[in-house]
Amino acid sequence: MQVSVLQVGYDDDEPVAARVDRVAQLVADQRGADLVVLPELWAPGGFAYREWERRAEPLDGPTVRALADAARAAGAVVHGGSLVERTEQPGPQGRHLWNTSVVLGPDGALLASYRKVHRFGFGAGEPLLMEAGEDVVVVDLPLGPEGEAVRTGLATCYDVRFPELFRRQVDLGAELVLLPAAWPAARLAHWRLLTRARAVEDQVVLIAVGTAGTHARTPMAGHSAVVSPWGEDLAEADADEQVLRVEVDLGEVARCREQFPVLADRRL
Repeated sequence: MQVSVLQVGYDDDEPVAARVDRVAQLVADQRGADLVVLPELWAPGGFAYREWERRAEPLDGPTVRALADAARAAGAVVHGGSLVERTEQPGPQGRHLWNTSVVLGPDGALLASYRKVHRFGFGAGEPLLMEAGEDVVVVDLPLGPEGEAVRTGLATCYDVRFPELFRRQVDLGAELVLLPAAWPAARLAHWRLLTRARAVEDQVVLIAVGTAGTHARTPMAGHSAVVSPWGEDLAEADADEQVLRVEVDLGEVARCREQFPVLADRRL
């Protein structure tokens, strides 16, 4: 499987519409990739809380439409990172906003969506403004040989601190996990530790995609990575905007689980 990891960098001076056009073209340029993965909230701004209400969109809004066109141009499955989704009906807490990831097929069709379960902000930011997702999402994506389905778990950023979510994904058959993020540079060490831990303990390929640059006065960590089920870095970015093109052998998941069958020894 050929994977393109798009570590998008941006700052507060770039208009959202211009960023959407720029990133959509970057996605379209990834011809030959089987999977393209973008970061969390790259269009509305990961820490741009004050702008989320104004920048929110439905899942058939301009950002997803642009990504769908780009997926068709690239002929790839595209994990569009996440956006601030606006729904007509409120959630359980009476809010209309969600941090929602989308996965699009090579034909531009919506294959899956995931609403972030664990909201970051300790009562402010996401918990104050957004609803929490409730569903653990594992979806079959046509990423194996000859388009065979690969069981793929979806998670977002702060979710990585909650291992029970990923263990539940394994119980649902996940062999690949896609983790877009907007992770701050101040906690880079946590990002590197936690992403490797989730890959090792669940024996999955984990693709973790962060943002670069500085926005809302927050320097971003970058350091997107593709991690094997053994915890080895198949590729890692630096702190700047970067595209990683990585060959991933998904068969390594089965080999790892056979050679080191730790999951079979679970008791709790």
